[in-house]
Amino acid sequence: MDTPQRRKRFTGYKGYAKFLVPDAIPYLAVLGLLTALAFYGGGWPWGILPALLFLFVCWFFRNPPRTIRAGEGEVVSPADGIVLAVEEVEEENYLHNKAVKVSIFLNVFNVHVNRAPLAGAVDYLVYRPGKFLPAFKSHASTLNERNYVGIKSEENPAWSVLVVQITGFVARRIVCWVKQGEKLGQGEIFGMIKFGSCTELYLPLGFELLVKKGDKVKGGETIIGRFRHE
Repeated sequence: MDTPQRRKRFTGYKGYAKFLVPDAIPYLAVLGLLTALAFYGGGWPWGILPALLFLFVCWFFRNPPRTIRAGEGEVVSPADGIVLAVEEVEEENYLHNKAVKVSIFLNVFNVHVNRAPLAGAVDYLVYRPGKFLPAFKSHASTLNERNYVGIKSEENPAWSVLVVQITGFVARRIVCWVKQGEKLGQGEIFGMIKFGSCTELYLPLGFELLVKKGDKVKGGETIIGRFRHE
C-alpha cells in the first residue's frame, strides 16, 4: 500500500455512525452473510465462529460518544490506550524543533479512532510507507508505515501539534479522512488505524505536560497538557 486509505470524510454523529465507524460495514456484511449461511447449513456449531467475529468487528469499530471538556490552551489525547513513553526529541518533519513526544499504544481491544488534540487547520499531511513491526517497539515509529497530521491551533496560530498514526504487527491499514487545509474541531475524529497500533503526539517544548509513562488515556477526554501563556 503506497497511500493511506482515504474516503469521504466521516463527520457524522447520526444514527449508527454515533456508535460505529462506517468502515465496519463491509466487514459486517461479509461476516453477517457467513454467519447466516453457517447457521443455516450446519447449525450453531458452525455458526458460532463467524458470529463471534461479527461481534468482535462491532466492538473494534465502536465509536463511543465522548465529551470534550478541555479549557483554554489545553490539548486532549488523540487516541485511547496506554502512554508508552514521554521523551524529548528533535522533530524534523513539521515542528522543525525540539519537542516532547507522547507515545500511546493501542491494543486490539482499545477504541481505534483518532481525534484532533486541538481545534485548528490541518497544516501538514504526509504518508510514509514502512514495515509492520509490533507497535510497542521503540523503533516502530521510524520504521513502520505511518501517517503524519500536523494541526495548527485555531485558538493561537503559534500553537501547533503533530499526530502520527503508526501501524503495528497486526494493524495493516491507516485510515485518514481529512485533507490538508481542512479544519477540525477539538476531539473530532479524523481517522483510525485498524487492528492494533501506536499513535504519537508531538508538542513544542514549554508545553505543560499532565501525563506520564504508564497512564491510561482516552481520546478526546484525557487532557495531555496545556500551552503556557507568555
